[in-house]
Amino acid sequence: MLQTQNVSTAISSDARIAHHARQLSMQLQLLRERLFPPSSQKMLKTFTSGEAAQLVGVSDGYLRQLSIDGKGPMPEMSQTGRRSYSLAQIHELRQYMASIKPKDALTYLPWRQKSEKLQTIAVANFKGGSAKTTTSIYLAQYLALQGYRVLAVDLDPQASLSSMLGVQPEFDLAEGDTLYGAIRYDEKRRPLKEIIRKTYFAGLDLVPGNLELMEFEHETPTALMEQRKTSNSGIFFRRVGMALAEVEADYDIVVVDCPPQLGYLTLGAVCAATSLLITVHPQMVDVASMSQFLLMTSDLLSVVRNAGGDLNHDFIRYVITRHEPHDGPQAQIVALLRNLFGEEVLAATVLKSTAIADAGLTKQTLYEIERGQVRRSTFDRAIESLDAVNGEILGGIEKAWGRS
Repeated sequence: MLQTQNVSTAISSDARIAHHARQLSMQLQLLRERLFPPSSQKMLKTFTSGEAAQLVGVSDGYLRQLSIDGKGPMPEMSQTGRRSYSLAQIHELRQYMASIKPKDALTYLPWRQKSEKLQTIAVANFKGGSAKTTTSIYLAQYLALQGYRVLAVDLDPQASLSSMLGVQPEFDLAEGDTLYGAIRYDEKRRPLKEIIRKTYFAGLDLVPGNLELMEFEHETPTALMEQRKTSNSGIFFRRVGMALAEVEADYDIVVVDCPPQLGYLTLGAVCAATSLLITVHPQMVDVASMSQFLLMTSDLLSVVRNAGGDLNHDFIRYVITRHEPHDGPQAQIVALLRNLFGEEVLAATVLKSTAIADAGLTKQTLYEIERGQVRRSTFDRAIESLDAVNGEILGGIEKAWGRS
């Protein structure tokens, strides 16, 4: 026993932690291979004809007639005659409906028009545990399900969003495979188009994250001191926006999951954003932390604005997350926030749900799993909550575009 203790203390802490990190990474890789055999790649479920019809905006009977007539993508038929569509086929159906009903094209295929600017939504909070990543992935997937071309950007070095979308940062990414590769200050900078990855979720692409993102936090002070930027357009708070502008034509909406600290990456994302979502867990300690976050943010952003940063956002909204409506203290905090910020607090809230947590155990969302995998009442209640929140955010986006 004494000998074991002497051996463990003889190893430096950094070596021990590195060993733990390698052990955990290997176990996560093995877990992923067990969850998603044989290629270890995530795949999205198929959708019933009823679900597909609802997403496209037609009746199930109309969809059945299309398949009988051999028009549009052909669904997969089960032995019992049940029809199902992949999400990619649902997008094909949207394009088909837009082609045969051009007057209603925007109803079926809601891509932004040339006069409508790219919408970049930054999801931010200073405090970890406020459900930023959960909010980001559910919003991105919801928008893709509605037919929009969506790019998710993982700016959190912990890379939880990337993991949820099927990328394991320790194994799947090489140097320069994160947004850092497109915003770094040296000659190794890459076009963002080379970094973007398609995901298993049709219509949703990803810029992954990992610990490499911290390099931007370390290098920016040096770059500012050495004035390595060739012009004001290359200053740190413009670089995220400049990178996204390279792929602007390919997307309607960008969702950025910001890191849980107010660093250069977060400031860059906020400056690139057209709108901000601030997640709030309605507990007093979280609200107090958010108060400090807002004070620090306002001070830093005023400096950025004076340096030429564009801070005219289309909307700022507070998203109540992990909400327990029957909890008295939470109800008081939500009422306080609504009284202070009015309509800038979303009317809908994301309910705390075991269904969301259970799906997350297998790195899935409720939009990915079959309805019968969890108790139906719990599933329906959680989905209704998520759809209401995301639908309200989409309403803000469409209003910014000038759509009714």
